[in-house]
Amino acid sequence: MMYRAGVFGICVASTVCADAPTIDQVEVDGMRVSVTILHPDTGWDHYADGWRVETADGTILGTRELLHPHVDEQPFRRSLTVSNLPGGPLFIRAKCSVDGWSETTVPLSR
Repeated sequence: MMYRAGVFGICVASTVCADAPTIDQVEVDGMRVSVTILHPDTGWDHYADGWRVETADGTILGTRELLHPHVDEQPFRRSLTVSNLPGGPLFIRAKCSVDGWSETTVPLSR
């Protein structure tokens, strides 16, 4: 299944962040979760550096660390195998190397 979103992350209070990671698309195939992210990476000083799968209560089921900037690859898609995907609502949360974890989540549709 695929979910398309136009949801922008919200930055931590007092941080101006018009360029928070955007979760553009989420696809689930069995235990494999694939996420397409858009972020104006500028290089090692500012880039989307991760995303994670969470339950409604905030329990983290899996985290995909992004180890380098994607300046010339936007949007970009990365996957994660999560062996314990429970029933019930699940959410994706993105992270920026400067602004940290977004306060906004995108529902994972299955």
